[in-house]
Amino acid sequence: MSTTDHIPPAGPARPAPPVERPRADCTVDASGRITWNVHLTVPDGARPRLLLRLRPKKGQPETVRHLLDLEPAGPDRLRAVLDPEPVFAEGRWDIYVVPASGDGPGARQRLLPGLRDLRALVAGRPAGPAAAPLAVRIPYATADRYLAVRTWLRTGHAEAGEVRVAGHTLTVRARLHGAGPAVGATVLLRRRGGDGAALRIEPTADGGRDGEDFTFTVDYRDLLNAGGSGHEVWDLYVERRGGGPPVRMGRLLDDVADRKEIFVYTAATLGGVTVRPYYTLDNDLSVEVTGA
Repeated sequence: MSTTDHIPPAGPARPAPPVERPRADCTVDASGRITWNVHLTVPDGARPRLLLRLRPKKGQPETVRHLLDLEPAGPDRLRAVLDPEPVFAEGRWDIYVVPASGDGPGARQRLLPGLRDLRALVAGRPAGPAAAPLAVRIPYATADRYLAVRTWLRTGHAEAGEVRVAGHTLTVRARLHGAGPAVGATVLLRRRGGDGAALRIEPTADGGRDGEDFTFTVDYRDLLNAGGSGHEVWDLYVERRGGGPPVRMGRLLDDVADRKEIFVYTAATLGGVTVRPYYTLDNDLSVEVTGA
């Protein structure tokens, strides 16, 4: 004899609780366009906006802001699109939801990070036309767990690719962007501090797209022979064949907003002195020499 459990009829579905703290999923496409899907409950008829503001230096006022319209995109969902143009100044941009009536600090709601689809950035190709300044945007979560965008804007740039450390040498494969072909260019290591010390290396052009790829090797012994205080930093640049200011070398074209603590390379010890390549807070490539 079988028994059948009594299942009470389902009651009315409870409405989802309102979303009080704005959170955003974002997607970056190959053109550099960012689409924000913001989870937030707003009163009927309200039309909040998305505020991106360039984080000012310590003690300085906020001066650079960019506002985007938020359009309804479903229940408790708003959408904004940041097109590739205009390009943004280099720095870190904090993101807020603000009412349409104003964007004073008291009315702002800082945006929390949701899902970030950055697959289009992994290929390491710049967005936009090749002749334009190199404009990079990477959404990321800040140390205090808010959503922000890291941006770079460079008229010329040397993108570091493979970085290989072997014994007392450092070998880097790189690509020039907006700085002409690699043929005739020179890699420059400049000692930080303004004393004028520099080491120049002739790279090997690797061809590639428009002859922009090149490889070079730094012998750490050459840096030690240049003397110094025993603790120094050498910054890497490329001097272009046609002249003009040197362009900084770094790694900007992927989905990593802050490389310094993620990409850590092996240090070499020569005569009690330690030498290691590293990425700076700006994702630029440098070499640090530390005495005993």
